[in-house]
Amino acid sequence: MKTSISSPVLARRDFLKTAGLAASGLALAQPVILSGQTAGPALTVGFVGCAHIHTPEFVGVLKSRPEVKVKAVWDHDLARAEKRAGELGSRTVADVKEIWSDESIQAVIIASETNRHRDLVLAGAAARKHMFVEKPLGITAAESYEMAEAIEKNKLLFTTGYFMRTQSMNLFLKEQVEAGSLGKITRIRGSNCHSGSLGGWFDKEWRWMADPKQAGVGAFGDLGTHSLDIMMWLLGDVEAVTADVRVVTGRYGECDETGEAVLRFKNGVIGTLAAGWVSVDNPIPMEISGTEGHIVVVKNDLYFKSKKVEGADGSDPWRKMPRNQARPLPQFLDAVAGKPGMALVSVREAAARVAVMEAAYKAARTQTWVKPA
Repeated sequence: MKTSISSPVLARRDFLKTAGLAASGLALAQPVILSGQTAGPALTVGFVGCAHIHTPEFVGVLKSRPEVKVKAVWDHDLARAEKRAGELGSRTVADVKEIWSDESIQAVIIASETNRHRDLVLAGAAARKHMFVEKPLGITAAESYEMAEAIEKNKLLFTTGYFMRTQSMNLFLKEQVEAGSLGKITRIRGSNCHSGSLGGWFDKEWRWMADPKQAGVGAFGDLGTHSLDIMMWLLGDVEAVTADVRVVTGRYGECDETGEAVLRFKNGVIGTLAAGWVSVDNPIPMEISGTEGHIVVVKNDLYFKSKKVEGADGSDPWRKMPRNQARPLPQFLDAVAGKPGMALVSVREAAARVAVMEAAYKAARTQTWVKPA
């Protein structure tokens, strides 16, 4: 599957084109790595829930890995399961317990509606299946931490779909923050917006994603969680958050379509986060400033200024970047197959992002500052 990404923002538009949807996309400076160069030992997995908008991407990844066998596919919507099983050369099961009880299945990909995650993840943990769970991990912080405890108790491999961590520009941000190139970080701004509501992306097959009762969030949480993950990956935990979220077109009823949050990190950094489905462009997805340096991403270019790095005067796009990493699902499959050094998102990290988003939505309702659970 050919994927093209060009900036550290959500690459959903190109994905939607590959899925046969009317949408557009963002690209990275280097090609995305979909799988390892060499086949590892045989790996048997199950596909549990096929609801998520990234399911076609996951199917493409699995089909590109000849060493991976998808033994069974389950979804509460049998027709949906049959469609994906046909694409994967697999079979459907009417009862998900068949996957949990099958000792030959080492791992599962969970891409169900978010409100089904808790029951599926807890059952998967009890069955000792390693798990890739699409984001967000859960509806609430409480259930997300419950899932985290079960996964950790059973010493299972886990990751989730925070693919922006694998992108060259964000890897560069991580390097420079850790190297102290920006001095004392004072502020950070993340933005992750597209035109999904304007284009009707969620009108049909993916309609549940615009139903907060099933998805847990609306547009702000759906896209904002990706930028939030990068911000917390760089700067650590959030102490408190305030936010405002809005319905704009009303296309999806009371589902929010845009939002903005102010974050107070525990290390004193001030952050702002914008996300939504009603923007025609997202030209500045990330900006971070410190007492001795500054980084801003504009479209497909990163501008870097630092008193500590030779040549970093911020005048021209910075080109000395790390290579893209493999996206989360390929890294997960490699890890389950025994390959060391995979950059998996921990289940505690995934739960913490849910906690901050839950606090942001509460803050928007109450117009106050809220501490994450």
